[in-house]
Amino acid sequence: MVSDYNLTPNEKNVLIALDELRIAGPAELAQKAGMKTETAMQAAFQLDENGLVRVDETVIETYELTDEGKKYAEEGLPERQIINALSEPMSIDDLKGIFPPSVVGIATGWLRRKGWASIEKGMVVPTGNAAAGDDEKVLARFEGRARTIEELGATAGLMKDMLKRKLIIRNEDKRRSVSITPEGLELLASGIEVVDEVAQLTSEMLKSDQWKDRKFRSYNIQTVPRQIYGAKVHPYQRLIDQMRRIFLDMGFTEIKGEIVQSSFWNFDSLFQPQDHPAREMQDTFHLSSISGLPPEYKDKVCAMHEHGGDSGSTGWGGKWSEDIACKNVLRTHTTALTIKYLADNPEPPVKAFSIDRAYRRETIDPTHTPEFEQLEGVVMDKGMSFANLLGCLQEFYHRMGFENVRFRPGYFPYTEPSVEPEVYVEGLGWVELGGAGVFRKEVTEPLGIKYPVLAWGLGVSRLAMLKLGLKDLRLLYQSDIDWLRKSPVCQL
Repeated sequence: MVSDYNLTPNEKNVLIALDELRIAGPAELAQKAGMKTETAMQAAFQLDENGLVRVDETVIETYELTDEGKKYAEEGLPERQIINALSEPMSIDDLKGIFPPSVVGIATGWLRRKGWASIEKGMVVPTGNAAAGDDEKVLARFEGRARTIEELGATAGLMKDMLKRKLIIRNEDKRRSVSITPEGLELLASGIEVVDEVAQLTSEMLKSDQWKDRKFRSYNIQTVPRQIYGAKVHPYQRLIDQMRRIFLDMGFTEIKGEIVQSSFWNFDSLFQPQDHPAREMQDTFHLSSISGLPPEYKDKVCAMHEHGGDSGSTGWGGKWSEDIACKNVLRTHTTALTIKYLADNPEPPVKAFSIDRAYRRETIDPTHTPEFEQLEGVVMDKGMSFANLLGCLQEFYHRMGFENVRFRPGYFPYTEPSVEPEVYVEGLGWVELGGAGVFRKEVTEPLGIKYPVLAWGLGVSRLAMLKLGLKDLRLLYQSDIDWLRKSPVCQL
């Protein structure tokens, strides 16, 4: 019978210990079996699976006083303090002169609830009946240590009220007991022998022939091993790295910049009017700090906004404000980085991109978050055309695995012509993924840029959702360990 169960030495020792104890807690069982508590319980659980012992788990609820509860156990509940001080009706304002306002505020409600007093025209009127309540009796029974509800002699409803008042906290204590079953006793009666078993065959055993006299632990080759998950790059980061590699392979330079940008670089340099709705509080995180304006550009940008400068444009009209342009914001797009990079590098050729985070005051939902990644890029060179822009974007999306790409006309304040690239996804149809266009002369001329600039801003997170098959954008930022483990190392 012993061989049928194929017990390990630890399991046999636990079973032998229970032959005398019959039932024991983990610590007592471990001491009797001469092993660590964890080892004894591991063996007990295995014996439980074989029906030789039974492991029972009970949860014992105990309660103990909070700091506030301890204070009121010594000084009395707020309503008790107030009622003890009242020999006649007194106004609430006068009570606040004697007791802290917080105590008076708590006490008035409970005075009425317990029937100790009534509130009439701002006066607290005692009823003359203020016998000790059940909550006060329970507070006195704690005596500085945790108690069960039975020890306190309380009802579930009373404990619920005291929990709401934050007078007590509830603890759960899980306790285990191990007892031997009739099957275990029967096995012990048939006789079991504890023999050291060899778990691994060594070369020394083979050379000395010791293996012939040793008992080897048997193995169940049908047992499913514990799954091991290898380290991997986060799926979202992997896709960002893939996008970065595509543009680096296409000869682009990656640029970085500050999260905090002046309104000048975030809006004004891009010919976005100062009264544009996107600059309002509901779309932009405005900061209390300010930045200085670049002297070599501010007057030209001002002239372009007010009357079009020397470009032949009419501008936006009105008065352009330096104070508005100085105000700092959390960048609403990474175009603030690329336009500044172009201003610092006005000579062709320029091929630059950035993949970085932008910030907008968005309501969090499955498709929007206040912070998100954006893929920004520009190409500036002689003879660049709208067709070059479309070809560049099409090549990028093809390398990302989208076969069908199309472009729809769009509108943006700083590009003309403008388009919105779309990719076709089976089951979803055409999905828009950003905006692109050729910078208007109102953007380039004040910065001394004399050649065409192709520009785009693409949604990274939306693209990642399509590649990873997600319907909720927030999943990209949550630490769902199960999803991370099961996600493939590469996306086909």
